[in-house]
Amino acid sequence: MKTQQQFRLPKKFKVRDEDAAAKPLSSGDKAVDKGAVEILAREIAEMQDIFYAEHGRKLMVILQGMDTAGKDGTIRGVFDATDPLGIRTIAFKAPSVVEKEHDFLWRIHREAPGQGEIVIFNRSHYEDVLVPRVHGWIDEKTCRQRYAHIRDFERMLAETGTVIVKFFLHISKDEQKARLQARLDDPQKHWKFDPQDLEERKFWSDYQAAYTELLAETDADHAPWYVIPSDSKTHRNLAVAAIFKETLEGMKLAYPEPHADYSKLKVE
Repeated sequence: MKTQQQFRLPKKFKVRDEDAAAKPLSSGDKAVDKGAVEILAREIAEMQDIFYAEHGRKLMVILQGMDTAGKDGTIRGVFDATDPLGIRTIAFKAPSVVEKEHDFLWRIHREAPGQGEIVIFNRSHYEDVLVPRVHGWIDEKTCRQRYAHIRDFERMLAETGTVIVKFFLHISKDEQKARLQARLDDPQKHWKFDPQDLEERKFWSDYQAAYTELLAETDADHAPWYVIPSDSKTHRNLAVAAIFKETLEGMKLAYPEPHADYSKLKVE
């Protein structure tokens, strides 16, 4: 799969701001690129119908990235045409009191997809090796234990029929600044703004280092990471849509065999 290979996590990858502006799939015309995303979204919707009809396999999509990286925008742009039947989006926030009383994967596992279902994680279990690590709430030993637990968890899902696709939406610090400021400048976007985002921004370099490590620690053929340059929202959606379409194509989807007896039935 050409597009998948193009964005697969490179060996010895390091998160760098300068890579976030790349647009290898762009035609150079924003309108043309948007049109390409719309076509891909419709094709994905058609394949999702077959995926749901099969009702055998499961598909987990993970979207990770810094604040304003475009997780919500990716979901709207790539999956807007899909039938709500058979697809769910889960937005993971800070763990509740009850969730903290369990292991960190407890709340994740209960949201894993069932047969015939696509589940999109807007943030995920990877938050538990990002925020706590950056702020020193867990030590290196605990962090490495969590990497191991994540690898085991994702391998178990893959071995029991779940296809896992992970996207790191990579934006630069300057682009985040522009997007946060745009939210402040437009009163109708104030609901999107969280003052805590400014506090987290102070740890930018620490987050980049944490992402560099977690990507390397948790990339696998059965649960691959794709690094998506996301300073351009249109190109971000184009890349994610192209990769996801290739993922579905690689599954060799097919409608269930027709019922022979049904051809004899007549509706009175």
